[in-house]
Amino acid sequence: MDDMLRSGAAFEEEALLHLQWFPGHMAKTRRLIAEHLKLVDAAVELIDARIPHSSRNPVIDELLAAKPRLILINKSDLADPAANRAWCEHFAAQGIPSVLLDSMTGKGYDTFKNKIRTILRDKLSRDADKGMQKKIKLMVVGIPNVGKSSFINRLSGSRRAKVEDRPGVTRGKQWIDIKDGFQLLDTPGILWPKFEDREVALGLAFTGAIKDDITDVETVASLLLLRLYEIVPELVGARYKVAYEGEGGYELLEKVGRKRGFLISGGEVDLERTARIVLDEFRSAKIGRISLERPEDCR
Repeated sequence: MDDMLRSGAAFEEEALLHLQWFPGHMAKTRRLIAEHLKLVDAAVELIDARIPHSSRNPVIDELLAAKPRLILINKSDLADPAANRAWCEHFAAQGIPSVLLDSMTGKGYDTFKNKIRTILRDKLSRDADKGMQKKIKLMVVGIPNVGKSSFINRLSGSRRAKVEDRPGVTRGKQWIDIKDGFQLLDTPGILWPKFEDREVALGLAFTGAIKDDITDVETVASLLLLRLYEIVPELVGARYKVAYEGEGGYELLEKVGRKRGFLISGGEVDLERTARIVLDEFRSAKIGRISLERPEDCR
């Protein structure tokens, strides 16, 4: 993979590797999770089905170790079904239950509720023996842009959590009552103190967890095209009608733009427009249902 991604022109990858994004509210969120964990019965972690490894904050396992928890593999409709199944098996082998979720359509929501009740069956049984019917209190965590707000809003049947198509818009903690006996504690998205792992940084950039306006979209799209031609050449070839012939990512991006007719004065290709189209079409699954990570690649 590295040989292909580094072929051709010299990309500005180091800008991703050394990106620092750990503003004050991110540090505050870590403290908030640690302080309020005792108030909830279980923790629900949302991750992105296309990059399950890269979209898990490395401090989450440590912070949530003492609590029952469930991983929601969100945006599963955008990812390869076989890879989705493999990730569910991977987390099960670690003793962590998971559910495939699609926050846009609501697919998997009933399974999520039933799974939580199963995880907390002993507590619920004890409460019932005492004649108590307490709400099930859940903490919802996840890095930006994994769909936390959409998940909460669909559960609550309202727009209680602010939704916007860019990372990090949820502010402060919110207790949200929802039907079926649940109460959710929402927290702001938390991201890495430093993107030290190149593959993690690229995965986050490809899926939009790192905002496009703080990256070079032409570089990101160029690297994404190379990655896609490596793992799903038939899908990307069918979408863009260009063949990968060993050239660098920028040259490949230029071929795509020329094929689409994205030309500016002088007959040059509008690379920025092409890059944004490629990123949008990957993120919306117009190229196909694609998983960038599989369990065997992330050990």
